[in-house]
Amino acid sequence: MSDPMQSVRLVQRRDYQFDVHFGEGLPPLLADEPAPLGQGAGPSPVQLLAAAVGNCLSDSLLFALRKFKQQPEPITCTVAAEVGRNAEGRMRVLRMQATLTLGVPAANLQHLDRVLSQFEGFCTVTQSVAGAIPVTVEVLDATGAVLKS
Repeated sequence: MSDPMQSVRLVQRRDYQFDVHFGEGLPPLLADEPAPLGQGAGPSPVQLLAAAVGNCLSDSLLFALRKFKQQPEPITCTVAAEVGRNAEGRMRVLRMQATLTLGVPAANLQHLDRVLSQFEGFCTVTQSVAGAIPVTVEVLDATGAVLKS
């Protein structure tokens, strides 16, 4: 990330629908609240947050493995965000659970223990979010073996 300031621009379409513009050369993304507030025509803000956390974790894991010339592809990631009321009765993301799955068995990868112990610390988004929202991370290999929980 060469520019320390990253920005997006949101333009309201109607009601709770917004086009999210990411910059020149990138298509806008329609975001919308689920019913009954919105129409669910696009991802909700909570889904976008979960996507940002999952994408950053996946990138961080891939980068860490590639530093050791490993090929874990394809990596998949599922992020579940629990939404509920906080102590003041306001709706909040209470916690997030990310499950990353490597595309190959663990036996095919070298330096995996070292990578698994470090990759989360380099994830910009997750480390920023985790200051306010507990984020747990699990990593599986292609056989379903739990490598980190």
